[in-house]
Amino acid sequence: MPTYDIGLEHVSLAFATKTIFNDVTQGVFEGDRIGIVGRNGDGKSTLLHLFKGTQEPDSGRVTKRGGLTFGMLDQRDPLDDEATIREAALEGRADYEWASDNASREIVEALLGGMSLDAKVGSLSGGQRRRADLARLLLKDWDILALDEPTNHLDVVTIHWLAEHLKNRWSRGQGALLLVTHDRWFLDEVCESMWEVHDGEIEPFEGGYSAYMLQRVERDRQADVRETKRRNLARKELAWLSRGARARSTKQKFHVKAARELIADVPPMRNTLELKQMATSRLGKQVVDLIDVTQIFEHTQGTVSAVDRIDPDAAALADSASRVDVVNAMYAEPQLHGSVEVAVTDMTDPRLVDAGVPEAVAAAEEARAKAEAEGSASLADDREVRRMNTGGETIGGGIVDSGDDTTAATSAARKVTVSGREILDDVTWLIGPGDRFGIVGANGAGKSTLLKLIDGTITPTAGHVNIGKTVKFAVLSQRLDELEKLGKYKIKEVLSRYKPSYIVDGKEVTPGQLMERLGFESAQLMTPIRDLSGGQKRRMQLLLILLDEPNVLIMDEPGNDLDTDMLAVMEDLLDTWPGTLIVVSHDRYLLERVTDQQFALLGGKVRHLPGGVQDYLDMVEAIANGKGLPPMTAGIAGTGNSSGRRGKSGGSGAASATASVAARDSSSSVAANDIETGADESAEASRKLTGKAFHEASKRVKAIERKLAKLEEQKTDLESQMAAHDPADYEGLNKLNEQLNALTSESDDLEAEWLELSEQLE
Repeated sequence: MPTYDIGLEHVSLAFATKTIFNDVTQGVFEGDRIGIVGRNGDGKSTLLHLFKGTQEPDSGRVTKRGGLTFGMLDQRDPLDDEATIREAALEGRADYEWASDNASREIVEALLGGMSLDAKVGSLSGGQRRRADLARLLLKDWDILALDEPTNHLDVVTIHWLAEHLKNRWSRGQGALLLVTHDRWFLDEVCESMWEVHDGEIEPFEGGYSAYMLQRVERDRQADVRETKRRNLARKELAWLSRGARARSTKQKFHVKAARELIADVPPMRNTLELKQMATSRLGKQVVDLIDVTQIFEHTQGTVSAVDRIDPDAAALADSASRVDVVNAMYAEPQLHGSVEVAVTDMTDPRLVDAGVPEAVAAAEEARAKAEAEGSASLADDREVRRMNTGGETIGGGIVDSGDDTTAATSAARKVTVSGREILDDVTWLIGPGDRFGIVGANGAGKSTLLKLIDGTITPTAGHVNIGKTVKFAVLSQRLDELEKLGKYKIKEVLSRYKPSYIVDGKEVTPGQLMERLGFESAQLMTPIRDLSGGQKRRMQLLLILLDEPNVLIMDEPGNDLDTDMLAVMEDLLDTWPGTLIVVSHDRYLLERVTDQQFALLGGKVRHLPGGVQDYLDMVEAIANGKGLPPMTAGIAGTGNSSGRRGKSGGSGAASATASVAARDSSSSVAANDIETGADESAEASRKLTGKAFHEASKRVKAIERKLAKLEEQKTDLESQMAAHDPADYEGLNKLNEQLNALTSESDDLEAEWLELSEQLE
C-alpha cells in the first residue's frame, strides 16, 4: 500500500441507517490538487472531518505523516462572536505586519476589503463571517489545505481571485489541496484530479471536472449501469463542456475523438427558437421594459434605510464607503452618487418611500398604521399583492422635473430632491419573451435592487418599468420564507393543492413525477416540509414555483445548497422551460449553462457581455489597473444607455426608448425586439459559419481529425520505443521523451482548434 501524507486505511463509518464509508482506503500525496464531488449526504464533508481528526471512524484508521499541518475551512466557522476581526482573522497582527508582506496584504484586501478590523465578529453578516474565516485560514502556512464550499458568499471577482491564489499558493509538487464545492468552473480551474464520493466508496478520477465527466460517462457506458437518468444528464453536461466556453478556453485532459463519440447523439442543450415561439404564445411581445430607470437610495446614519431592507449587500457597501477604519479592497466597486428632483403630490409617493426619503418613510408608516386601525389595506400591502404574480402595469413614471414640462411640474404640490447612492443610472433594458439573461456583479453592486425593479416590488426613483399584461412572475430567492410557512404540512399535502398533471417537454407528468425528477423519492411524500434538509428545501422551492406555471422566472443564486448532480438536474429542467428567465449567480458555470446572454451590473449600467463572464472579469481588471470602464456599446439589448442624465435632459432617452418599443411592437417576428436591439442574436450565433467559410471549415475539421489519428499512432510508437529502450540510456530516453512532448503539444493545439471549429459548424 502506498505511503500517503494523510490517508484512510480500511475505514468504515455509518450514521444511523446510512453507511458513509465501507472499507475505504484512499489518501493524499504532496502536490495533489483534489476536487471532491458527490451527492449531498454521501459524505464529502465527513471525509474532511476524518482527515482533520474531528470525526472518528467506526473501524480502520486515519494515518498522518509526522509533523504534517492540516488546515480546514468548515461550513460552520469557529470564530468568537466577541472577538474583533483583527483578533479572529488576523490573530492580533498589527497593520504593518500584514500590510508589509505582499502575499498577506493581497489575502486581507481580497477577503476583508471594505470591512473594519475593529468590528465585532458577532455583528457581521453570514457572508462577512465566511470571508473572515477564510482569511484566517489562508494567512497561515499549511501542508494540506481542506476547503468545504469556499466559494459560498463570494462574488465572481473574489472567486476568480481565490482560484488564482490556490493555483499559485504552493510550488508545483508541494502542498496539497482538498476542495469540496458545487462550483464546477472552480473545480475545473483549480483541481488536477477528482474524487467522487458515492455508495460508501471514494472513486478517483484523473484531471479536473471536465475530464471527470468524460470518465464518468465512459465508466457508466462500459458498466451498462441502470441509472439511465443520471447517465443521460452526465452525457448532456459533457456535451456542453465539449462544445462550450470551457472547451475553447482550456486544453482539455481528454481526447477529442473519445468525447465526440460519447456525445454524438446528444442534441443541443435547448431549442432556442422553439422556446421563444412558445414563450411568445404565452407572454405576447412585451414582457418587462425598464425605461430611463434611475434608482437612488438615501441613507441616514444610525437608521435602517430603504437600501438596508431592499438590498443589504448594497447597504453594506455604502456603509463601508462612509467609514475611515476599513481595509482597502483589492477591487473597489465603482459607486455612483447622484440626485434627482421628483415632483409629487403626496409624500407617500412610492418613488420617495422606496428611495428611503425619511419624511416619505414616516408618512408611509403613518398611513399604514391608519389603514390597519381602519381595517383597510395599506398602500404597501396593496402594491405587494398587485405585483406578486400579475402584470399589465407601469411602475413609476411620475413627474420628474426636467424643465421640459412646466405645466405638469407646477401642478404638483411640491418638489423633492432625492440624493444618495445611485444603483442604476438612466438605464433602458428591454426584456422580451423567451429571453434567458444572466446577471453578474460584485456584492453590493445592486443586483437584488435590479431584480426587485424588474418584478415591480419597488418603484424606480426616476423613469418607469412597463410590465406586460400577461406576465406572471415567480421568484426563486435566496431565502426560504415562503417554504417555512408550509413547514407543518407533508409533501403529499402540499402537492395535492396543485393540478394533477402538467406538460413538460411535450409529455404529461404529475407533480409526483416532477418531484422524483428533482431527486426526491416517493417514500418522502409523507415527510413534513420542515424536516427536509437545506438542499431538499431548495429543490422543493423550485418544484412549487414550476407548479405555479409562471411565465417569467427570476432566480437569485439558484445553485445554493445543491450538489453537482442536482445542479445538472435543475439545468436539464430549465432547458425545456418555455418562458423568460432571469438568473443572478456567482456560479459562472451555471450562469453560462442556463442563459443565452450575460450582463454585468457595473457603474450604474447594465452592460452586455458578448464573451460571457470573462468579459466582466476583464472590465474589473481594467478598472483595477486605472483604465476605467469601456464605452457602452450601442444597439445591444439590455445596455440601454439613454443619452443625458436625469434632471438634465431626460427627454432624449425617453424618445429613444419609445422608438425601440414601438419598433418591437410593430413587428410580427417572434424576436421582433431583437431587430431593434440585436440582443437575441447571441455571441455564439454570430460565430456560426455559412457558405464558403462553412465548406472550408468542414475540410479543416476533417484534416485535423486525420492529423490527430496520425499523431496518436506516432505517440503510441514512441511510447513502445521508450518501454523497450535501455533504461540506463538516459540521453536516449530524454530525446524520445522530448519527441513525445512535442507530439502531445501539437495534438493539444489541434484539439483546441477542432473544438472551436466544430462549435461553429453545429
